[in-house]
Amino acid sequence: MVASNKPKAVILLSGGLDSTTVLAIAKSQGYDSYCLSLDYHQRHNVELLAAKRVAAALGAVEHKTVQLDLSLFGGSALTDNAIAVPEHETQGIPVTYVPARNTIMLSLALAWAEVLQARDIFIGVNALDYSGYPDCRTEYVKAFQQMANLATKAAVEGQTITVHAPLIDMTKADIIRAGDALGVDYGLTVSCYQANQQGVACGVCDSCRFRKAGFTQAGVVDPTPYLTTISAK
Repeated sequence: MVASNKPKAVILLSGGLDSTTVLAIAKSQGYDSYCLSLDYHQRHNVELLAAKRVAAALGAVEHKTVQLDLSLFGGSALTDNAIAVPEHETQGIPVTYVPARNTIMLSLALAWAEVLQARDIFIGVNALDYSGYPDCRTEYVKAFQQMANLATKAAVEGQTITVHAPLIDMTKADIIRAGDALGVDYGLTVSCYQANQQGVACGVCDSCRFRKAGFTQAGVVDPTPYLTTISAK
């Protein structure tokens, strides 16, 4: 897609349900979207194929995937094969939390935004449905935005950056309803933490349970192929 005279925005796009909804929201608000994905050697790297599909379907001007191997550090069930993805509810911050991932991704988005002369970054973090991940909170998003406007040449010269997190206080059902109203095809997306290379979801991880419950509560048909049938809570 060729860029227009619309304002530019960098959209962090994982290929999952939330980031896809955010891309649709940015598009509906009149932005030319530049999508950025991160290949961090995640267990569920099939989501990157989903991101490519989603970017094309929703008319992104450009889609880049950055290679950065966070499995060198480990510390998360998504980057360390020695740590199992939990298949039941857990207490506290779950082992699927990837240390500093959102900070890394936002920093990369900030770098690209400055090059593009874009003043807006969109991220699909959500404070309600992700078990208290510390980098999914409103306070964190505000703090990153403040840092971004201290740390960049563009901001010092008056081109300030706004970090948008439109899903931050929404339930999963609300997110699905919003995307459905915008015509999002959620069959293009992959959310499962251990989906196979065909994109079939495990049906038992946290992400599958949140997704399934969200579709049920939203009253929208869930297009996800699940390996294991799960009941929505």
